[in-house]
Amino acid sequence: MPRPELFFAAPLRATARLAGAAAFVLAAFAVLPAQAADRIKVGVFPSSAALPFYVAVNRGYFKEADLEIEEVPMTSHPLTVQALVSNGIDAAVNLVTLEGANMESRRPNTLKYISLNGQNAQHVIEQFVVKADSPARTLKDFRNGFKLFSAPGPANIGAARAVLRKVGLAEGKDFTIQEQQIGVHLGALQSGNFDGGYTLEPSATIMVAQKVGKRIEAGVISTYLLGNKSASAFAAGAVMSGRFMADKPDVARRFAAAWARGVKEAQADSSARGYLVQGMKVPPELAATVPLPRIVMARDMTPADVGDFQKFLDIGTELGVVKARIDGKALVRAF
Repeated sequence: MPRPELFFAAPLRATARLAGAAAFVLAAFAVLPAQAADRIKVGVFPSSAALPFYVAVNRGYFKEADLEIEEVPMTSHPLTVQALVSNGIDAAVNLVTLEGANMESRRPNTLKYISLNGQNAQHVIEQFVVKADSPARTLKDFRNGFKLFSAPGPANIGAARAVLRKVGLAEGKDFTIQEQQIGVHLGALQSGNFDGGYTLEPSATIMVAQKVGKRIEAGVISTYLLGNKSASAFAAGAVMSGRFMADKPDVARRFAAAWARGVKEAQADSSARGYLVQGMKVPPELAATVPLPRIVMARDMTPADVGDFQKFLDIGTELGVVKARIDGKALVRAF
Protein backbone atom coordinates (compact mmCIF):
# COMPACT_ATOMS: atom_id res chain seq x y z
CA MET A 1 0.00 0.00 0.00
CA PRO A 2 1.47 3.41 -0.93
CA ARG A 3 2.66 5.58 1.86
CA PRO A 4 0.02 8.28 2.80
CA GLU A 5 2.42 11.17 2.16
CA LEU A 6 2.61 10.25 -1.53
CA PHE A 7 -1.06 11.07 -1.99
CA PHE A 8 -0.32 14.67 -0.97
CA ALA A 9 3.10 15.22 -2.55
CA ALA A 10 1.89 16.11 -6.07
CA PRO A 11 -0.82 18.54 -4.95
CA LEU A 12 1.64 20.18 -2.60
CA ARG A 13 4.20 20.58 -5.38
CA ALA A 14 1.51 22.09 -7.66
CA THR A 15 0.38 24.50 -4.96
CA ALA A 16 3.97 25.57 -4.41
CA ARG A 17 4.40 26.25 -8.13
CA LEU A 18 1.21 28.36 -8.21
CA ALA A 19 2.27 30.30 -5.13
CA GLY A 20 5.64 30.97 -6.67
CA ALA A 21 4.05 32.17 -9.91
CA ALA A 22 1.68 34.44 -8.02
CA ALA A 23 4.55 35.91 -6.05
CA PHE A 24 6.44 36.56 -9.28
CA VAL A 25 3.46 38.37 -10.81
CA LEU A 26 2.95 40.49 -7.68
CA ALA A 27 6.63 41.37 -7.62
CA ALA A 28 6.48 42.37 -11.27
CA PHE A 29 3.59 44.73 -10.56
CA ALA A 30 5.41 46.14 -7.57
CA VAL A 31 8.33 47.33 -9.67
CA LEU A 32 6.09 48.99 -12.29
CA PRO A 33 6.01 52.80 -11.88
CA ALA A 34 2.74 54.27 -10.58
CA GLN A 35 0.67 55.99 -13.24
CA ALA A 36 1.51 59.70 -13.19
CA ALA A 37 -1.19 62.23 -12.43
CA ASP A 38 -2.35 64.35 -15.36
CA ARG A 39 -0.43 67.62 -15.42
CA ILE A 40 -2.23 70.91 -16.02
CA LYS A 41 -0.66 74.36 -16.37
CA VAL A 42 -2.95 77.00 -14.84
CA GLY A 43 -2.55 80.75 -15.28
CA VAL A 44 -3.25 82.83 -12.15
CA PHE A 45 -3.75 86.61 -12.22
CA PRO A 46 -3.34 88.35 -8.80
CA SER A 47 -6.98 88.97 -7.87
CA SER A 48 -8.95 87.69 -4.87
CA ALA A 49 -11.14 85.83 -7.39
CA ALA A 50 -8.30 83.28 -7.54
CA LEU A 51 -9.16 82.08 -4.02
CA PRO A 52 -10.96 78.88 -5.18
CA PHE A 53 -7.73 77.83 -6.88
CA TYR A 54 -5.77 78.02 -3.64
CA VAL A 55 -8.57 76.27 -1.77
CA ALA A 56 -8.54 73.39 -4.27
CA VAL A 57 -4.74 73.16 -4.14
CA ASN A 58 -4.37 73.30 -0.37
CA ARG A 59 -7.33 71.06 0.46
CA GLY A 60 -6.23 68.45 -2.04
CA TYR A 61 -9.18 68.65 -4.44
CA PHE A 62 -6.96 68.64 -7.52
CA LYS A 63 -4.87 65.83 -6.09
CA GLU A 64 -7.98 63.76 -5.36
CA ALA A 65 -8.95 64.23 -9.00
CA ASP A 66 -5.54 62.77 -9.96
CA LEU A 67 -4.31 66.12 -11.28
CA GLU A 68 -0.88 67.68 -10.90
CA ILE A 69 -1.21 71.46 -11.04
CA GLU A 70 1.51 73.84 -12.18
CA GLU A 71 0.69 77.43 -11.22
CA VAL A 72 1.80 79.96 -13.85
CA PRO A 73 1.73 83.59 -12.59
CA MET A 74 0.12 86.03 -15.02
CA THR A 75 0.71 89.78 -14.86
CA SER A 76 -1.90 90.82 -17.40
CA HIS A 77 -4.95 89.44 -19.17
CA PRO A 78 -3.56 89.86 -22.71
CA LEU A 79 -0.63 87.66 -21.66
CA THR A 80 -3.10 85.10 -20.30
CA VAL A 81 -4.96 85.00 -23.62
CA GLN A 82 -1.68 84.68 -25.47
CA ALA A 83 -0.62 81.79 -23.23
CA LEU A 84 -3.93 79.99 -23.85
CA VAL A 85 -3.60 80.43 -27.61
CA SER A 86 0.04 79.27 -27.70
CA ASN A 87 -0.65 76.27 -25.40
CA GLY A 88 1.58 77.79 -22.72
CA ILE A 89 -1.23 77.13 -20.25
CA ASP A 90 -4.26 74.85 -20.32
CA ALA A 91 -6.53 76.93 -18.11
CA ALA A 92 -6.74 80.22 -16.22
CA VAL A 93 -8.63 80.89 -13.02
CA ASN A 94 -9.46 84.57 -13.48
CA LEU A 95 -9.38 85.85 -17.05
CA VAL A 96 -11.40 88.97 -17.86
CA THR A 97 -14.38 88.04 -19.98
CA LEU A 98 -14.15 90.90 -22.48
CA GLU A 99 -10.68 89.86 -23.59
CA GLY A 100 -11.71 86.22 -23.67
CA ALA A 101 -14.77 87.19 -25.71
CA ASN A 102 -12.64 89.22 -28.10
CA MET A 103 -10.44 86.20 -28.80
CA GLU A 104 -13.50 83.97 -29.26
CA SER A 105 -15.02 86.46 -31.70
CA ARG A 106 -11.84 86.24 -33.77
CA ARG A 107 -11.10 82.54 -33.32
CA PRO A 108 -14.12 80.50 -32.22
CA ASN A 109 -13.51 77.61 -29.80
CA THR A 110 -10.21 79.05 -28.58
CA LEU A 111 -11.49 79.07 -24.99
CA LYS A 112 -14.60 78.60 -22.83
CA TYR A 113 -15.51 79.86 -19.36
CA ILE A 114 -16.49 77.24 -16.79
CA SER A 115 -17.39 79.80 -14.11
CA LEU A 116 -17.96 83.55 -13.93
CA ASN A 117 -17.21 86.16 -11.28
CA GLY A 118 -20.17 88.41 -10.53
CA GLN A 119 -19.02 91.84 -9.33
CA ASN A 120 -20.96 94.77 -7.87
CA ALA A 121 -21.01 97.03 -4.79
CA GLN A 122 -21.83 94.03 -2.59
CA HIS A 123 -19.44 91.51 -4.18
CA VAL A 124 -16.48 93.81 -4.61
CA ILE A 125 -13.57 93.41 -7.00
CA GLU A 126 -13.07 96.54 -9.14
CA GLN A 127 -13.04 100.02 -7.60
CA PHE A 128 -11.56 103.50 -7.72
CA VAL A 129 -9.16 104.57 -4.99
CA VAL A 130 -7.23 107.77 -4.20
CA LYS A 131 -4.38 108.76 -1.92
CA ALA A 132 -5.31 108.70 1.75
CA ASP A 133 -4.95 112.47 2.08
CA SER A 134 -6.77 113.31 -1.17
CA PRO A 135 -9.62 115.82 -0.94
CA ALA A 136 -11.56 113.77 -3.54
CA ARG A 137 -14.83 112.31 -2.22
CA THR A 138 -16.59 111.18 -5.40
CA LEU A 139 -15.63 110.25 -8.94
CA LYS A 140 -16.70 113.69 -10.09
CA ASP A 141 -13.80 115.13 -8.09
CA PHE A 142 -11.30 113.56 -10.50
CA ARG A 143 -10.63 116.88 -12.22
CA ASN A 144 -7.86 119.33 -13.05
CA GLY A 145 -5.54 116.77 -14.57
CA PHE A 146 -6.14 114.02 -11.99
CA LYS A 147 -3.49 111.35 -12.57
CA LEU A 148 -4.89 107.80 -12.47
CA PHE A 149 -3.46 104.34 -12.90
CA SER A 150 -5.52 101.37 -14.12
CA ALA A 151 -5.40 97.61 -13.74
CA PRO A 152 -3.72 96.30 -16.92
CA GLY A 153 -5.35 95.21 -20.16
CA PRO A 154 -7.81 96.70 -22.66
CA ALA A 155 -10.86 95.49 -20.70
CA ASN A 156 -9.81 97.06 -17.42
CA ILE A 157 -8.70 100.41 -18.72
CA GLY A 158 -11.64 100.46 -21.16
CA ALA A 159 -14.12 99.97 -18.31
CA ALA A 160 -12.39 102.62 -16.18
CA ARG A 161 -12.56 105.17 -18.99
CA ALA A 162 -16.20 104.35 -19.72
CA VAL A 163 -17.21 104.82 -16.07
CA LEU A 164 -15.47 108.18 -15.86
CA ARG A 165 -17.16 109.32 -19.06
CA LYS A 166 -20.51 108.29 -17.56
CA VAL A 167 -20.02 110.71 -14.65
CA GLY A 168 -19.21 113.54 -17.06
CA LEU A 169 -15.41 113.59 -17.03
CA ALA A 170 -13.22 114.14 -20.08
CA GLU A 171 -9.92 112.34 -20.54
CA GLY A 172 -7.04 114.72 -21.12
CA LYS A 173 -8.92 117.65 -19.62
CA ASP A 174 -10.13 116.29 -16.27
CA PHE A 175 -7.94 113.20 -15.89
CA THR A 176 -5.23 111.06 -17.41
CA ILE A 177 -5.06 107.28 -16.97
CA GLN A 178 -2.24 104.79 -17.47
CA GLU A 179 -2.05 101.00 -17.18
CA GLN A 180 0.05 99.66 -14.32
CA GLN A 181 0.64 96.12 -13.10
CA ILE A 182 -1.44 95.27 -10.03
CA GLY A 183 1.68 94.64 -7.97
CA VAL A 184 2.79 98.29 -8.21
CA HIS A 185 -0.54 99.98 -7.40
CA LEU A 186 0.23 100.50 -3.71
CA GLY A 187 3.65 101.91 -4.54
CA ALA A 188 2.14 104.14 -7.21
CA LEU A 189 0.06 105.89 -4.55
CA GLN A 190 2.89 105.98 -2.02
CA SER A 191 5.25 107.60 -4.50
CA GLY A 192 2.91 110.46 -5.25
CA ASN A 193 3.22 109.84 -8.98
CA PHE A 194 -0.52 109.17 -9.16
CA ASP A 195 -3.51 110.76 -7.46
CA GLY A 196 -5.58 107.58 -7.58
CA GLY A 197 -6.51 104.65 -9.72
CA TYR A 198 -8.78 101.83 -10.83
CA THR A 199 -7.67 98.73 -8.96
CA LEU A 200 -8.83 95.26 -7.89
CA GLU A 201 -9.01 93.20 -4.71
CA PRO A 202 -7.01 92.36 -2.65
CA SER A 203 -4.81 95.32 -3.63
CA ALA A 204 -7.43 97.85 -2.52
CA THR A 205 -7.97 96.30 0.92
CA ILE A 206 -4.21 96.30 1.54
CA MET A 207 -3.69 99.95 0.56
CA VAL A 208 -6.66 101.09 2.66
CA ALA A 209 -5.50 99.10 5.70
CA GLN A 210 -2.01 100.53 5.40
CA LYS A 211 -3.50 104.05 5.18
CA VAL A 212 -1.89 104.58 1.79
CA GLY A 213 -5.21 104.97 -0.01
CA LYS A 214 -8.96 105.21 0.45
CA ARG A 215 -11.87 103.89 -1.56
CA ILE A 216 -13.98 106.28 -3.57
CA GLU A 217 -16.45 103.81 -5.09
CA ALA A 218 -16.63 100.05 -5.74
CA GLY A 219 -18.82 98.01 -8.08
CA VAL A 220 -18.69 100.78 -10.67
CA ILE A 221 -19.29 98.50 -13.67
CA SER A 222 -22.74 97.47 -12.44
CA THR A 223 -23.69 100.97 -11.30
CA TYR A 224 -22.55 102.99 -14.31
CA LEU A 225 -22.26 100.58 -17.23
CA LEU A 226 -24.98 98.02 -16.53
CA GLY A 227 -27.19 100.70 -14.98
CA ASN A 228 -28.19 98.50 -12.05
CA LYS A 229 -26.26 98.57 -8.78
CA SER A 230 -27.45 95.05 -7.91
CA ALA A 231 -26.66 93.48 -11.29
CA SER A 232 -23.77 91.03 -11.54
CA ALA A 233 -21.01 92.35 -13.75
CA PHE A 234 -19.46 89.10 -14.95
CA ALA A 235 -16.15 90.74 -15.72
CA ALA A 236 -13.89 87.70 -15.26
CA GLY A 237 -13.98 83.97 -14.73
CA ALA A 238 -12.24 80.60 -14.87
CA VAL A 239 -11.48 79.39 -18.37
CA MET A 240 -10.05 76.42 -20.25
CA SER A 241 -8.57 76.36 -23.72
CA GLY A 242 -10.58 74.75 -26.49
CA ARG A 243 -7.62 72.58 -27.45
CA PHE A 244 -7.26 71.26 -23.91
CA MET A 245 -10.94 70.36 -23.66
CA ALA A 246 -10.93 68.68 -27.07
CA ASP A 247 -7.70 66.71 -26.56
CA LYS A 248 -8.25 65.75 -22.91
CA PRO A 249 -11.98 65.81 -22.19
CA ASP A 250 -11.73 63.57 -19.11
CA VAL A 251 -8.91 65.65 -17.61
CA ALA A 252 -10.90 68.83 -18.32
CA ARG A 253 -13.94 67.33 -16.62
CA ARG A 254 -11.93 66.43 -13.52
CA PHE A 255 -10.37 69.90 -13.40
CA ALA A 256 -13.82 71.53 -13.60
CA ALA A 257 -15.13 69.30 -10.81
CA ALA A 258 -12.20 70.12 -8.52
CA TRP A 259 -12.54 73.81 -9.34
CA ALA A 260 -16.25 73.69 -8.47
CA ARG A 261 -15.38 72.24 -5.05
CA GLY A 262 -12.94 75.09 -4.52
CA VAL A 263 -15.59 77.63 -5.53
CA LYS A 264 -18.10 76.20 -3.07
CA GLU A 265 -15.64 76.16 -0.18
CA ALA A 266 -14.27 79.63 -0.92
CA GLN A 267 -17.74 81.13 -0.65
CA ALA A 268 -19.16 79.02 2.18
CA ASP A 269 -16.20 78.63 4.54
CA SER A 270 -14.79 81.85 5.96
CA SER A 271 -11.61 80.08 7.06
CA ALA A 272 -10.74 79.58 3.38
CA ARG A 273 -9.74 83.27 3.20
CA GLY A 274 -6.56 82.25 4.98
CA TYR A 275 -5.23 80.84 1.70
CA LEU A 276 -4.95 84.43 0.42
CA VAL A 277 -2.04 84.93 2.81
CA GLN A 278 0.34 82.67 0.92
CA GLY A 279 -1.31 82.73 -2.49
CA MET A 280 -1.92 86.49 -2.81
CA LYS A 281 0.54 87.76 -0.16
CA VAL A 282 -2.30 89.30 1.83
CA PRO A 283 -1.27 90.23 5.40
CA PRO A 284 -2.73 87.62 7.80
CA GLU A 285 -4.71 90.19 9.74
CA LEU A 286 -6.49 91.31 6.55
CA ALA A 287 -7.31 87.96 4.95
CA ALA A 288 -10.74 87.66 6.57
CA THR A 289 -11.76 91.14 5.37
CA VAL A 290 -10.90 90.81 1.66
CA PRO A 291 -14.15 90.83 -0.35
CA LEU A 292 -14.92 88.21 -2.96
CA PRO A 293 -17.00 88.20 -6.13
CA ARG A 294 -20.10 86.04 -6.49
CA ILE A 295 -18.60 83.09 -8.35
CA VAL A 296 -21.12 81.10 -10.41
CA MET A 297 -20.40 77.85 -12.22
CA ALA A 298 -21.64 77.94 -15.81
CA ARG A 299 -24.07 75.10 -15.06
CA ASP A 300 -25.67 77.17 -12.26
CA MET A 301 -26.29 80.43 -14.14
CA THR A 302 -29.83 81.77 -13.80
CA PRO A 303 -31.73 83.55 -16.59
CA ALA A 304 -30.89 86.83 -14.82
CA ASP A 305 -27.19 85.87 -14.83
CA VAL A 306 -27.35 85.09 -18.54
CA GLY A 307 -28.94 88.49 -19.18
CA ASP A 308 -26.37 90.39 -17.09
CA PHE A 309 -23.53 88.58 -18.82
CA GLN A 310 -24.85 89.32 -22.30
CA LYS A 311 -25.34 92.99 -21.47
CA PHE A 312 -21.78 93.27 -20.23
CA LEU A 313 -20.42 91.58 -23.37
CA ASP A 314 -22.47 93.93 -25.55
CA ILE A 315 -20.98 96.90 -23.69
CA GLY A 316 -17.56 95.46 -24.45
CA THR A 317 -18.45 95.48 -28.14
CA GLU A 318 -19.61 99.11 -27.87
CA LEU A 319 -16.34 100.05 -26.19
CA GLY A 320 -14.35 98.38 -28.98
CA VAL A 321 -12.73 95.87 -26.61
CA VAL A 322 -14.63 92.99 -28.28
CA LYS A 323 -14.31 92.98 -32.06
CA ALA A 324 -17.78 91.59 -32.87
CA ARG A 325 -20.90 90.78 -30.87
CA ILE A 326 -20.77 87.36 -29.28
CA ASP A 327 -23.46 85.21 -27.69
CA GLY A 328 -22.68 84.83 -23.99
CA LYS A 329 -24.19 81.35 -23.92
CA ALA A 330 -21.65 80.24 -26.53
CA LEU A 331 -18.78 81.58 -24.43
CA VAL A 332 -19.42 79.27 -21.45
CA ARG A 333 -19.10 75.50 -21.04
CA ALA A 334 -21.13 73.72 -18.38
CA PHE A 335 -19.63 70.66 -16.68
